[in-house]
Amino acid sequence: MSTTNPLQFLQQVRAEVAKVVWPTRRETLLTTLMVFILSALAATFFSLVDLGIRTALTYIIGV
Repeated sequence: MSTTNPLQFLQQVRAEVAKVVWPTRRETLLTTLMVFILSALAATFFSLVDLGIRTALTYIIGV
């Protein structure tokens, strides 16, 4: 295995970072908004499922 000196390593890192396509501000905001919306939908869904299971168990056990 060949070793790379630190200067070559940093040059290679800069070259690779230059290839990265960074998201635009609009893409970042839309993605963040979608994450919040889907998180809220998932929380609502699981809360309703929990409520349904709790109600069913309460009815079955008769407490």
